[in-house]
Amino acid sequence: MSDNLKKFPIKEEDSGNRLDIILTKLIPDLTRSNLKKIIELKQVKINNSIQNSPSKKLKTDDIVEINLIPIDKIKILPTNIKLNVVYEDRDILIINKPAGMVVHPGAGNYKETLVNALIYKYKNKLSDINGTLRPGIVHRIDKETSGLLVVAKNNLAHSSLGKQFSDHTIDRRYLALVWGVLRPLNGKIETLISRNKKNRQLMTVSEINGKKAITNYRSLKVFDLKNVPKISLIECKLETGRTHQIRVHMKYKGTSLLGDKQYGKKNIKFKKIDKEFEKKLSDLKGQALHAKSLGFMHPKKKKFIEFESQLPNEFKKLLNLLEKLNS
Repeated sequence: MSDNLKKFPIKEEDSGNRLDIILTKLIPDLTRSNLKKIIELKQVKINNSIQNSPSKKLKTDDIVEINLIPIDKIKILPTNIKLNVVYEDRDILIINKPAGMVVHPGAGNYKETLVNALIYKYKNKLSDINGTLRPGIVHRIDKETSGLLVVAKNNLAHSSLGKQFSDHTIDRRYLALVWGVLRPLNGKIETLISRNKKNRQLMTVSEINGKKAITNYRSLKVFDLKNVPKISLIECKLETGRTHQIRVHMKYKGTSLLGDKQYGKKNIKFKKIDKEFEKKLSDLKGQALHAKSLGFMHPKKKKFIEFESQLPNEFKKLLNLLEKLNS
C-alpha cells in the first residue's frame, strides 16, 4: 500500500456520523475543507465503492479507503481545445459544450476537459471561488449532454450567478428525444433524487431521502411512424439542477432518452426497423439531450439576458429524419 493510501475500519462510536467529519477526526493533519475536496474528487472508497458525497453517513465496520492526493499539487494543464463561445464580456462567458466533453477535472480525468480549454485561453482571468480545479465553473452539464454553460470570469459574477442557481431563478431549457409517449403529455415531475445504492455512479428517485428535484416538461411532438418505435420530442424546464436530473426523471416516468447508455435499456433489438433511422441512432453521440437555452440576470448589468444554441449535428439529423418520415 502506498504512503498516500490509508484504510480505516469504522468503530461503533463513529457510526452514524458524516464521512467528512469522521475523516477529519482520523486524519487531523488535513482540514475538513481539504478532505471534502478529496472526497469530491472520488478519491475515497467505502467498502470498495467510490464515494463522492462528504455527507455520507457511515456504519460500524464500514471500511473507508482514502487516497491522500495533495490538492495543491494537482496541476491542470492548459490544453488548446477549440471552444464554441456563444457570448463573452468582461464578466461572463457562454459556452456551447459538445457531447463527450467533461466540464471539470476529477477522478483521474485531468485532461481534455472544459477547464483545460478555459485555462489555455483565459489563463488566470477566471473566478477562483471553486478552487484551482474548477476555475470559472458555476454549474455543470453531463459529459454526454451538449449545450449551454455560463462561466464566471470574476468572483463577483460567480457569486451572483451562484445565488441565482441556488434561488432557482435561472431559466434553463433542454430538448430531448425519448422513447414512447409521456403521460400526461405535459406536466411537472417533483421527487427526491439520491445516489443509487447498487451503483454509486448513478442517481435514482427516492421516497425517503435525497435532494428535491423538479422538472417541468412538455411534449412538443409525438412521432408514430412505420418501422420506427414511438418517439417523443420534449422540452424540459428545470427548477433544480440535480445530477442526471432529466435522465433520472425520464426513467421514473418509465422511459429513457435515445442514446442513454446508463439509464436506458441495454442492447435494444428491433424486429422491424427503418435502416436509415437505425444508422442515425447509432451515430448519436451520447444521449439525445441538449441544453438549448439559458437565461439569467447579468451579474453587473442587472438585466435579464437569454441565449439559444443550435442542436448538435447528430441530434439534428436524427430529428430531421423523424420529421421527414412523418411528412
